[in-house]
Amino acid sequence: MKLVSPLLRTGPAVASALLVLGTVGCTAPEQPAAARPNFVLVMADDMGWGQTGYYNHPVLETPQLDAMAASGLRFDRFYAGAPNCSPTRATVMTGRTHDRTGVEDHGYALRRQERTIARALDEAGYATGHFGKWHLNGLRGPGVPILAEDAHNPGVFGFDTWLSVTNFFERDPLMSREGLFVQHQGDSSEVIVAEALRFMRRQVEQSNPFFTVIWYGTPHSPWIASEEDREAFASLDKNSQHHYGELVAMDRSIGALRAGLRELRVEHNTVLWFTSDNGGLPRIEPGTVGGLRGFKGSLYEGGIRVPAIIEWPDGIQQARVTEFPAVTMDIFPTVSAIAGLPQAAALQPQDGIDLQFLFAGEDGTRETPIGFRHLGKIALIDNDLKIVRNDADGGTYEVFDLAADPNETADISAERPDEAARLRETVETWNASVEASANGADYPDGDFDIKESERRAWMTQDGYAPYIDEWRGRPEYVQYIDRALGP
Repeated sequence: MKLVSPLLRTGPAVASALLVLGTVGCTAPEQPAAARPNFVLVMADDMGWGQTGYYNHPVLETPQLDAMAASGLRFDRFYAGAPNCSPTRATVMTGRTHDRTGVEDHGYALRRQERTIARALDEAGYATGHFGKWHLNGLRGPGVPILAEDAHNPGVFGFDTWLSVTNFFERDPLMSREGLFVQHQGDSSEVIVAEALRFMRRQVEQSNPFFTVIWYGTPHSPWIASEEDREAFASLDKNSQHHYGELVAMDRSIGALRAGLRELRVEHNTVLWFTSDNGGLPRIEPGTVGGLRGFKGSLYEGGIRVPAIIEWPDGIQQARVTEFPAVTMDIFPTVSAIAGLPQAAALQPQDGIDLQFLFAGEDGTRETPIGFRHLGKIALIDNDLKIVRNDADGGTYEVFDLAADPNETADISAERPDEAARLRETVETWNASVEASANGADYPDGDFDIKESERRAWMTQDGYAPYIDEWRGRPEYVQYIDRALGP
């Protein structure tokens, strides 16, 4: 029987048509001088620290990211809150280390007891929109449209508008507009930027401040770039060609985003924050991590250090580069402070800090160290010093001086025993606090079910059963369906 699904289709020209916002011959509304700042959070998926033009990557050019860096605040030591996707997204949403929130690894659901920045801004009168990869609803497998009845969909966590998929997504994505399936055509990065700009235009027309989250599926595998976008990489192996071709399209979409904000006349009053969800990938040539040690999944620098830029002309009037150690947990408290939200907007304890002092040209030292946990591995960064146990079986700690040794080649534990002992005590105290949160200590109402965050394969869930036969014909799904259910 042919399935009749709640599906809309956009035409082949969706990207070009939407990227200009349908504004030919139109004028963007004037914005009041005292308008509250807008926020746009942009996150790449598996983009490594070294994969930008401003770091002189040997083959990849990123003119739009370079332009952002030349006009805003570029972080040379910015960290993803975890070495893979769902956990880092949880840190952005909550300002808390992911294990506090139930998101132990990729595909775990964010606990509904958590307070998110989207919910806080929604309650403060902001229009809130999510576009792209969600991956906080406890479903594994390639990205599929999120069901309206999903108990952990973006709307549950404060997004009034969402066009989202469960996980990574490629060209011509099938997405969910608040439960209504929509088939798009074109590069996935350009599709979601176009949709996000439509959302932002509506808010500008209604004089609403907006909070927009754009979470790309690029450059996560499988890699599918257009022939034109991979042309410059013809000498590379096939996977690397497509990988870098996807990044070319993503950078182009950032250009469309920045141009759209200018067209709407809100670029000066909009905080545009770009970063990645974890470090780079192995087996992509040329390399992805800029010579750092480790890749995605590791707590060495290559697994967690990521590119990051904030562009905000009203708040960052002097372009600069900082080596102050910052992390995705800092996004919530920084946005919250800029928006003037009350302290009660965030669940305690918070692991991030307000970074606004960096906008004025200050640096100094970070008073709150940055802790990391991932599947039994643990690390902590205290300014230039880092302690790491990158062994889930409880191996020995290593200590590195990142200022002298950014590639983590020499363990200094033996030559600096007092500092090593201090760092070990600090990380173990922090770890005990996270363990208490993971067991529900931060939820005063006592309504806590540790199983709420458990992950499942979407193809085994009843809500997706009606679509399985139809989706076997989609190449991005079939191998996963066959693996879970058999051919």
